[in-house]
Amino acid sequence: MGACVSTSRSTCSSKSNGEPVPLPCLGIGFCRQKRTKRTFSDPVATLQHLPSIPNRVFTNGKSRSSCIFTQQGRKGINQDAMIVWEDFMSEDVTFCGVFDGHGPHGHLVARKVRDALPVKLQSFLNSCQSKQNGSDQTCFKGNSMKSDVGDLDKDGSIEDKLNSLWREAFLKSYKAMDKELKSHPNLDCFCSGSTAITIVKQGSNLFMGYIGDSRAIMGSKDSNDSMVAVQLTVDLKPDLPREAERIKRCKGRVFALQDEPEVPRVWLPFDDAPGLAMARAFGDFCLKEYGVISIPEFSHRTLTERDQFIVLASDGVWDVLSNEDVVEIVSSAPTRASAARILVDSAAREWKLKYPTSKMDDCAVVCLFLDGKMDSESDYDEQGFSSATLDQSNHSGNAAESDDGQKSDPCLQRNFTVRSAEETDTYGRQAVEADGDGEAMSAEDQNWLGLEGVTRVNSLVQLPRFSEERPDP
Repeated sequence: MGACVSTSRSTCSSKSNGEPVPLPCLGIGFCRQKRTKRTFSDPVATLQHLPSIPNRVFTNGKSRSSCIFTQQGRKGINQDAMIVWEDFMSEDVTFCGVFDGHGPHGHLVARKVRDALPVKLQSFLNSCQSKQNGSDQTCFKGNSMKSDVGDLDKDGSIEDKLNSLWREAFLKSYKAMDKELKSHPNLDCFCSGSTAITIVKQGSNLFMGYIGDSRAIMGSKDSNDSMVAVQLTVDLKPDLPREAERIKRCKGRVFALQDEPEVPRVWLPFDDAPGLAMARAFGDFCLKEYGVISIPEFSHRTLTERDQFIVLASDGVWDVLSNEDVVEIVSSAPTRASAARILVDSAAREWKLKYPTSKMDDCAVVCLFLDGKMDSESDYDEQGFSSATLDQSNHSGNAAESDDGQKSDPCLQRNFTVRSAEETDTYGRQAVEADGDGEAMSAEDQNWLGLEGVTRVNSLVQLPRFSEERPDP
């Protein structure tokens, strides 16, 4: 359960096929400088070398400006994945993501997306930058927009171009990611998939792309210096009018089961399956012809000095905690490095109290502190994480993870994907386990229990049963 953080430096990214490419000259500012050429001695980042990339954290631990933590629920193998990648494109760029898998192979889908999606995003940005370098278009870099642009930014054209650039990069990378999953020879994504909530922080600019029902919020101070919660994303549920309209137009069906009227689901036109509890996802190709899409919602926000931190989390947290609860827990944590773990622990306690007859869902949390500061090493050690833990690589768990063979309507404060039950259950009386890192467990060691009869409402109800001659929709 260590954090995979390496200490070497690297200044390059790679395309998804592993070919070395130079970093794009991208950032929040405007510059007229030519990109410096890389030398062959510069280290090259590929998918195979991801665990050794500097400042990339994907298991329980911390980085220079963030902490992350995940804990397995009671449904089987942990299907959540998370990542913080500092110095993503340049020194002032940070990539964060949370991915919540579902279906028999959801854990593999989530981890594949965690590893491949950031690399694809880099690849598309580099491709765009290469085109810009061949022309007289703007080159975005550093943190110098306000000082360097001057009159050029009066009409907002520079900011609009940057916003358009990131929007296109998110759209193309998500599309390429889903295409790769569909054609993957060793990963069955027909009835398995994953959500994705991804953000890129560049100086004072925040770019967000997301699908599914994972959520991002921000803790900010109001005019009275009181902490308030600001929801940054929308839970893309099937009952949102725009989502439901698209699904029905594609012959898919949207309705909730009688015993869980608060959970709308997507169903095939000819079968009461699979009952997906979200309108957008990676994978889930059994529903891609019927309105479920992987096109992300994109948004941009300019951060201010009042903005303190951002929290990304899977629905295992939002099912039991409100936005305000999360902001209060994170802001009152004794140390910043412990905030993600304390938040997951709080969610686990709420699961036990609010839904004692339900099996707790997996939880994954990323806390990004916007001032770029963390606690001292001694403070971190007091919370149970040693510096040695940060430097070690979890080879046994994470090498396997990378193995491929393996403006919208507002949403409610809670995700409402949990059903209540009055009967007692032995799970409700047991203490919540706190071993945390379920990713180290292999798929062979555990059976996937997500479709069995549990009181917890699952992302999928049942797998479709296709006959050789499928009825016409």
